[in-house]
Amino acid sequence: MSEENQLGALLVASKLLTQEQLDAAIAEQAATSKSLGRILIDNRLLKEADLVSVLAGQLGLEFVDLDEAHIDSSAAGLISDALARRYQALPIGWDEGRLVLAMADPGNVFAVDDIRTITKSEIKVVVTTPAAVMAAIDKHNRMDNEAEDISAQAASEFDEADDITNIREVVEDAPIVKLVNLLITQAVNDRASDIHIEPAERDLRVRYRIDGVLHEVMRPHKSIQSGIISRLKIMADINIAERRVPQDGRVSVTLQGKQVDLRVATLPTVYGEKIVMRILDKSTALLKLSDLGFLDANMERFEKSFRKPYGTILVTGPTGSGKSTTLYATLNILNDEAKNVITVEDPVEYRLVGINQVQVNNKAGMTFAAALRSILRSDPDIVLVGEIRDKETATIAIEAALTGHMVLSTLHTNDAATTPTRLVEMGVEPFLVASALDCIVAQRLARRLCEKCKEPYRPTLSELQTAGWDLEGEGEPPELFRPVGCSSCGKTGYHGRFAIHEVMTVTEEVERLIVEREHSEDIKKMAIAQGMLTLRQAGLTHVRRGMTSIEEILRVVA
Repeated sequence: MSEENQLGALLVASKLLTQEQLDAAIAEQAATSKSLGRILIDNRLLKEADLVSVLAGQLGLEFVDLDEAHIDSSAAGLISDALARRYQALPIGWDEGRLVLAMADPGNVFAVDDIRTITKSEIKVVVTTPAAVMAAIDKHNRMDNEAEDISAQAASEFDEADDITNIREVVEDAPIVKLVNLLITQAVNDRASDIHIEPAERDLRVRYRIDGVLHEVMRPHKSIQSGIISRLKIMADINIAERRVPQDGRVSVTLQGKQVDLRVATLPTVYGEKIVMRILDKSTALLKLSDLGFLDANMERFEKSFRKPYGTILVTGPTGSGKSTTLYATLNILNDEAKNVITVEDPVEYRLVGINQVQVNNKAGMTFAAALRSILRSDPDIVLVGEIRDKETATIAIEAALTGHMVLSTLHTNDAATTPTRLVEMGVEPFLVASALDCIVAQRLARRLCEKCKEPYRPTLSELQTAGWDLEGEGEPPELFRPVGCSSCGKTGYHGRFAIHEVMTVTEEVERLIVEREHSEDIKKMAIAQGMLTLRQAGLTHVRRGMTSIEEILRVVA
C-alpha cells in the first residue's frame, strides 16, 4: 500500500472522511498531479490541522494546535525572529527539562540541530501547521520588538522628572499607545483575568493571571515604566500627578469588535506605582447558572430559594471565587419587565440591560448603607447588594428581606455554616438573621483538567482517605484523572475553571440553632444531616466525573 493510500485509510479510520469522499479524492488524484492531502484540503473535505495531526501520528509525534496552546514567552524568546521564520519553528515551552519546539516540518534535522546549539537545550519536537506557526511567530515576536523599539525611544525621550505636559505628550505617542494596546489585547486572547504591571529595581515586570495562576509575559526596560503607567492612568481617568496614594478607575476598549471593560487600581511601591487591571468580560455576566458547575442537588436547592418572593440569599467565598458571576447569572433569570431590580455595587463591574445599577461613592457619602436606604424608597422587588461589609449595611439588608423584598448579596466567609455567626458578630440580632436568611451558597473556583492530556489512574486507598473520599460501598479505588501537561495547557495540566458549591438552606432547625447562638459546627452538622453537600464533597463529585483532580480540590478547599 502506498503512503497516500495509507494516509487515506487512516483518515477514514479516524472518521475524518467517509470512504465515498476518499474514493472521489483518489479518482481526482489520478486525473491530476496534486497530492491526496492537497485535494482534500482544496475541496474542504479536511482541515489542514486535521491532516497534519494524522501525519504527526504516523511519525509518532505530538500535534499541537497553536491557536489554543499557551506559549511560554521566555521560551519563545530563546531564538531570533529571523531564525524562527527561516525554519518555521517556535519554542513554546518546556517538558521535563527539554525545550518544546513547534515545527511545520519536523523532518528538518538541520533546523533542530541549529536550535539545539543556539539554546543549549535538548529539544522535543511537536508538529503544527505552517500557517499556525507563522501566526504564532508574528504574535509573540511583535511584543518583544515593540518593547525594544519603545525602550530605545523612551530612554532618550522620557524622564521620570518631566512635568505633566511632557508626560502627556510622550504617553500619547504612538509606540507607547501601541504597546499598552498590545498588552491588553494579548491578555484577552490568553484568557487572562488580571494584568499585573509591577515596577522593579531595573525593569518592569508584566504578568497575566490565567486560570487563577500568574504567568510572566515580558520584562520591558525600566525607561518605559513611567510612560506605560501614565498612559494607563490617563485611559482610566486617574490623576497622573498623584503618585503617593492608591487610586482606581475604569477603562473601556473595543477589541476585535467586542467591548471589554477593565477595572484599574494603582498601588505605590518603593520602585514606582504598581497597576493591576481586572478584565471584565461582559460575556461572563451573561452566563447561565447551568454553566457554572452546580450539581443537580445543589441547583435544585438554590433555585427553590431564589424563586421565592422575598428572603435573603448570600453567596460567600474569598476574593476572585466567582461570587459576582453567580449573582449576575441569578439576576439574569429573575429579571423581567414585571419586576423592579436595583443593585448597589462597588464598583459596577458589568452593565446589565433592564436593571437599575447604583455605584457606591464613599467620598460623596454614597456608601452601601446610604444607597440601600434610598433603594428601599424606590419600590424595588429585588435588591442586589454588592457586599455586606458592616453592621449598618447588614441590618438594612436583613430588614429589607423581612419587609417583602428578595435581597441578594455577598459576604467573605469560609463556608456556609459560619455565615450566620459572622452576621451575628457584626451586631445583627440572631432572631433577625434566622428570620431573614433563606439560603447561603459558599463557592470556590477549581481548575478544569485539560481534555487533551489528562490521564486516567487508580489512586491508592490512603490517597482517597486523606482527601475525605467516602469509601463505603467501593469495591476498589475508582478510576480518576490527573493532570499531565501539554502544549495546549501550557504544561499545567489544566485549562479553564469551574465553580464548586456548598448550598445551605436555612430550615426551621437551622433557624433555632442560629437564635440560640449555637456554634457554626453544630449548624454545619445539622445542614449535612438535612442533605447539604460540603465544598469538599461537591469537589470530590466533580473529581469522580473527571472534571478536575484530587490535588486541585485539596488546593482550593480546606
